Amino acid sequence: MKTNESIEELLKAPEGEHYEFKEAKNKFEFHTALKYCCALANCGGGKFVLGVSDKRPRQVVGSNAFAQPERTRNGLMEKLLVRVDFQLYNHNGKRVLVFEIASRPIGLPVQVDGVTWSRKGDSLVPMSSKEMQRIFIEGGKDFSDEICKGATIKDLDKNAVEAFRKQWIFKTGNKTLKNLSTEQLMIDCGAIIKNEITYAALVLFGSNNALRKYLPQAEIIFEYRSKNSAGPAQQRVEFTIGFFACFDAIWDLVNLRNDKQHYQDGLFVLDVPTFNERVIREALLNAVSHRNYQMSGSIFVRQYRDRLTVENPGGFPSGVTIDNILNIQSPRNRRIASILALCGLVERAGQGMNLIYELSIKDAKPLPDFSGTDDYFVFLTLNGIINDERLLLMLKKINIEQLESMIIADLLIINSLFHEQKISKQILGFKNIQVNINKLIDWGIIEVAGRKKYVLARSLYESTGKSGIHTRLVGLDKETNKELLLKHIKSNAKKGTPFMELQQVLPSLSRKQIQVLVSELKNEKKVKLIGERKNALWFIE
Repeated sequence: MKTNESIEELLKAPEGEHYEFKEAKNKFEFHTALKYCCALANCGGGKFVLGVSDKRPRQVVGSNAFAQPERTRNGLMEKLLVRVDFQLYNHNGKRVLVFEIASRPIGLPVQVDGVTWSRKGDSLVPMSSKEMQRIFIEGGKDFSDEICKGATIKDLDKNAVEAFRKQWIFKTGNKTLKNLSTEQLMIDCGAIIKNEITYAALVLFGSNNALRKYLPQAEIIFEYRSKNSAGPAQQRVEFTIGFFACFDAIWDLVNLRNDKQHYQDGLFVLDVPTFNERVIREALLNAVSHRNYQMSGSIFVRQYRDRLTVENPGGFPSGVTIDNILNIQSPRNRRIASILALCGLVERAGQGMNLIYELSIKDAKPLPDFSGTDDYFVFLTLNGIINDERLLLMLKKINIEQLESMIIADLLIINSLFHEQKISKQILGFKNIQVNINKLIDWGIIEVAGRKKYVLARSLYESTGKSGIHTRLVGLDKETNKELLLKHIKSNAKKGTPFMELQQVLPSLSRKQIQVLVSELKNEKKVKLIGERKNALWFIE
């Protein structure tokens, strides 16, 4: 399958799993498109083509669907968490829109509404359990998929099961789930396989007695510490019970001491909580999905006045590093991640770190910190204090539709430019990052300030009363720079000015940039050059 195909090549594309053609002359329902794209991702990736008939010989009929394809692309990526690109064609005045969907992550199927969609001929169908099992095996051994010998349905906690049932119904709207027995519910979600209890079932739904007997390390310990010094915590609560029975309780403990931070926006005083609920919940979901349950040690959640840390046994999963954590999706416990995805707690293929980064930037807080992480433990620090309220004010000035359609790469670019930092390795890990930069330029959010140099738009700095920062970052305009050079050359009218001194006048400019400026002054008959090479001096004309 080619990345960029001509219309003629698309019309002749072979039948199979990697192409889906829809006429969609006037419109196409987003949710239906989402399911087709889900199926394409699960089949190894492919192209969703709008404006072309499906039957051979295929004909270009033109489509008006998805008038803002960039927004649709972002919506698809948000739900599927696989790469989505698009191409627009104008074929004899008829519009053809093609979304290119990347393959699902290794070892993990993509889901929509708790259903793993696949294709059977021209139809969308839920993927069979046999096929899903084959996908899970791809990523190697999954401990959460193994059977816990001796455990029975009686070892599951009723409150945890009912919390999951409620969440699954809320996610899917499928009220028939209310009438399922506990055993059938567990079979349908994959926690029970062939009437046997998996370790995933224990982690998520196990009773206190069952976990202490079969998997005591599946414990989450919460501590509150008012000071950084060592010693006993002010509060310590141990949760040795299925995750669905304690998920809300852990957040409630954090929220007990969740201070509000205030910032001024004109006449209004606005509040930002120190601990963002979605961020904390995503961090917990990641810890449960990714920890190594074959290692001893508990998950520790430590709350301080200004930050929260999550200590997770097992190190990063294979292939994941701090630099690629936003791009590589590799859940260590795929069975657990799949069950969490069914009920909507994990909509991003087991990878919620993107959302943690996004919300940290939108709250103007420091990015997640993984200092101290090694091969045996992951240490995640979430700093809760607003770094600079000017970033909050700037983000509020961005068009709400633009802000909501931004992906993490867009926000990382904005965050880096605001903090006057180079584009980080995490941003460079995204493919086609220049596409994101060009989009932000088109939206008027960033400006070009030189060769491969970008700054936030002047209007954003003006909104915070800091337009002087924009001037400093962009630098003086060309005519002002020329006047500075001319002034220095005039001051040395008798002895002349070597080029080295001109570099001292404008140290932020390169040698080549200064050469261009003095050449323009020379062409304007304002200066002249006497001598050659090292002995060359500039004089007033």
